Formats: sequence, C-alpha cells, structure tokens
Amino acid sequence: MSELDAAVRTLRDPATIRARCAAITAFVDAGRSGHFTLDRTKLDAVAERIAALTRARFPDLKIPYHSRWRHFEAGGVDRKAELGARLAGRTQVAIARSRIDLTLVSVLLDAGAGPDWRFHEAESGQALARSEGLGVASFRAFLAGRFSSDAGDPCRVDAAALLKLDAAALADIFQVRAGNPLVGVEGRAALMRRLGEALRAQPQTFTAIGQPGHLFDALTHHPHAPRLHHHHPQPAPLHHHVQAARILAVLLDAFSAIWPSGQLFHGVPVGDVWPHPAAGGEGASAGWVPFHKLSQWLAYSLLEPFEWAGVKIEGLDALTGLPEYRNGGLLLDAGVIVPRDAAFAARPRLPSEPWVIEWRALTVALLDELAPMVRARLATPELPLACMLEGGSWAAGRQIAAERRPGGAPPVAIESDGTLF
Repeated sequence: MSELDAAVRTLRDPATIRARCAAITAFVDAGRSGHFTLDRTKLDAVAERIAALTRARFPDLKIPYHSRWRHFEAGGVDRKAELGARLAGRTQVAIARSRIDLTLVSVLLDAGAGPDWRFHEAESGQALARSEGLGVASFRAFLAGRFSSDAGDPCRVDAAALLKLDAAALADIFQVRAGNPLVGVEGRAALMRRLGEALRAQPQTFTAIGQPGHLFDALTHHPHAPRLHHHHPQPAPLHHHVQAARILAVLLDAFSAIWPSGQLFHGVPVGDVWPHPAAGGEGASAGWVPFHKLSQWLAYSLLEPFEWAGVKIEGLDALTGLPEYRNGGLLLDAGVIVPRDAAFAARPRLPSEPWVIEWRALTVALLDELAPMVRARLATPELPLACMLEGGSWAAGRQIAAERRPGGAPPVAIESDGTLF
C-alpha cells in the first residue's frame, strides 16, 4: 500500500475521527483556541435534558437507532409495513437490497428544506415539514418507481434512473411551486446524478444496473445473482456479522467522489475532511480532521435493513456522534461550547472555516463525554451511541433551539450544500 493510500485509509477510519477531534478539544482546553472555550460544568444539565427527553419519547427505554427510518414513521404511519407489503414474496436478500436502495437515496436527499416547505401526503392527509417531510416525500417517490428504470420493478434504485433525474423531476417529487419553495433543488438533483455515475462506474459492486442495494451482497459476501429474478430463491447471507466501521468504510470507498464539497487530499476526493493546525496525527494525513457526517448518518440508517435481514451489527460504538447543527447547536445553546466572540452568529459561516471545524470537533468529543452520563441517568449501561443520538441529543438540540429562537432555527447559520449539516 502506498503512503497516499495509507493516509486516505486513515482518514476513512472512525478511530481517526475521534483521535483528531480529541486533539482539537485538547487545544481548546489548553486555552490556545482563538474561537472557543469550554464550560464543562454545564454538561450535567445537558445530560439531564437528554435523559429526560429520552424518557418522555421512549418511556419503555426501547430506543431505536438515530436513522432515516424514524422519519418514515412520521405522523404515526407505519410506512415500513407498507413497503413490506409491496415487497411480499421476495427473498430476504432482495428485500434487503430494496430497503438499502430507499435508505441511500432518502438520506442523500435530506439536506435542509428551509422553513416554508411542506410535503402533503395524499395517503395520510398530513402536511410534513423539514426532515420528516423530505423523508416521506422520498418514500412516496420510491414506491412510485421514480428512482427505477424498470417499470416492472419500481421499488428499487438504479443508475439509469438517477442519471435522468433533473431539477424539474425532483421539484415534482417534492411538490415545489411558487408557494412551496424548497432549498437546493438543483443541488439535490446534481447529487443524485453523481450518485448514478458512481454506481455505474463500479459494476463489480453494484452490478450492471448500478443498484446501491448490492452493498448488502458486498458486505455479507453474498454472491451476486444478476440473472435471477428477484422472486427466485437465493441462499442466505454467508456472513451473519458485519462491523459497523466496515459499513462506513464501504460507503466512503464507493461514494467519496460524489460530495460537492470538493475536498481533495493530494488529488483524492475525501468528502467531509478538513485541515486544522491542531488536528495532530502522523504521516501524510497529519493536520486533517475527518468527520464524515453524512456518510455516518447513512451508516446508522443502514443498520436496521441489515439487522432485519438477519445480519448482526457489531462494534456499533466505533462510529461517532454526528457533528451537525442539532448536536452542535445543543452544546452552543446550553453554554458548554462558549464562543469567544459574542457576535459569532452575526453572519453565516462556511464549513471550511476553522471556527466551524473546531465547533464540529468539539461536538464529536463532547458527545462521547455525554454518553456515559446519559447512560447512568437512564440506567442503561449498554445503550449504544446511535440510540443516545436518537433519544436523545439530536431531539434535545431541536428542543432547545425552539425554546430560544422563533421557528427553532439553529444558533448559527452555515452556508452549506446540505451534505454536511
């Protein structure tokens, strides 16, 4: 393996996320940051807020993962069962592929919607906003075959359909019109087309049709069976155990080139990875801090499709907390992360700014500090970080934002393409 290959692999390892975020946190703790100080005396109150909200949302403490599948439950509708009915009669492997297809496109379409957009779901009569609305809109589009080029197999995603997906088609999917504006329609459509290109470029993983659900085959070492119709019997997965970090690694290997952030490391697209002088490390990757927020959100969202297919996920806490505006906003609003500049929110911030990179690194490190505190309050010592996020910290970030600002806006605006926040 070349030095460059080794460095890229280091930057795709979730252990590196933790190590580099810890280095930046130590830099802030030492008083060397021009942007932040920390007030850890406020962590107890944050842990109590997360625990109380978790108990209120999940009184039985059966807390699900922080996942796109929670948005498919919006409004109390069991859309998973609806999809299951559509997939009845297929093999376990074919059902897993379809669920992964849905998850992937839905997560990638989950950029900020803006405050004025709503999706009106005819089936339930509900009007849904923000992430829940985007999730349900993508679910309905999936069932309608909008991401499939095969009318006989609508509940799938393939490269040919994605490559034809333009802004007008996406605007139709999301019911965009003059009185219902959605932020970033063109950017979302471009991301879908880049996904189509990536799928088509890797037939060894995604087969000739470029179906993302074949990640299931790659991760379970299940042999491809492209000549078999999806109703035909196929063998069960050969590997019934998959490491969570392996799911993330495969996602990063397959899709790092599609992110519009354009981050390159010696010419290699690396996605959500940024330079910071306090990041530490050794070798060629030193001084770079990876976050991989959207890829980790996708990995968390894929856990259930694998588990529902009988695959045990191991090493769940190898993945990190998600450094985005709800978790990070919680820590800012609660006074744990303290900006040195009182006017920090006076202008939108760019993801590449050291201020944002430090804020995100502190968020990752502090979520790890909060996890045992929340587990102790809930008396759930084995609670995975993925469940604390859902219970949890993300919801608490939304809650505290609603208490402090009209419409629940985050404490700082980020000029982002939606793939980071």
